[in-house]
Amino acid sequence: MINRYTVIGNPIAHSVSPDIHHIFGDLAQRRILYTRTEATTENFASVVQAWKDNGGLGCNVTMPFKSLAMECVDRIKPCARRAQALNTILMHKDGSLVGYNTDGSGLLADLRGTLRVDPKGLRVLMVGAGGASRGVMGPLVDRKPAAFVIANRTLSKATDLAEQFSNEHCTVQALTIENLANTEPFDLVINATSSGLTGAQLELPDGLFSNNSLAYDMVYSNTDTPFMSWARSHGASKVVDGFGMLVEQAADAFLIWQGVRPKTRLVYPRLAHLRKPV
Repeated sequence: MINRYTVIGNPIAHSVSPDIHHIFGDLAQRRILYTRTEATTENFASVVQAWKDNGGLGCNVTMPFKSLAMECVDRIKPCARRAQALNTILMHKDGSLVGYNTDGSGLLADLRGTLRVDPKGLRVLMVGAGGASRGVMGPLVDRKPAAFVIANRTLSKATDLAEQFSNEHCTVQALTIENLANTEPFDLVINATSSGLTGAQLELPDGLFSNNSLAYDMVYSNTDTPFMSWARSHGASKVVDGFGMLVEQAADAFLIWQGVRPKTRLVYPRLAHLRKPV
């Protein structure tokens, strides 16, 4: 039997998730058929239901439906409830739809496993206070960084997330981007804005990076995003995009669906062709 999965988004033609999951299937010796499905806000719920009714075992959800998908499932796992968004749906044998969010665990796996950067004890800056930030902050804060700052043009949005994710181990501080000029340097700077998709240049102050710092753009791109270019010229020791996060969150989704997590270190060489500039 072929195990059928899809990724639902809009636009979706650019998604490399089918390439990733088909490699996972080869590694795990599972028969996988993974496709792309486009939806609209109006028909998203019916698209999910139709996929289930036609024998689908699960789906991934990407922009702009991650929050909307919360309304389409029967049960929501804590990882998704905390993020107030989900990116993975398991179509359970009992007929129910179960929602998960693997974005945060995927980012943390890329940082700790591939890049050898553990947020524990580090000064961490998250730029942007939208849904991308909300989806990953929980696992990062749980690693007990020495400091965690979330900066956004609109302070109220950053304050909301700071209040939600602060805990007894880590108090999240909210700042405007302008006030970053008054902070100490950071060891890890994560761009969670959409600038990598829109091409907009972030107006960030100098002096954000400490020695041996990492600049991480959550967007994956075949060429440097504006944030990555800026970070290279402003003192970041290492600069990466979000391709590793994409692979690792997909591996966590595969684990939910198939009960086995592929060894992602074996995946990257087979995805090298996707990393070449077009």
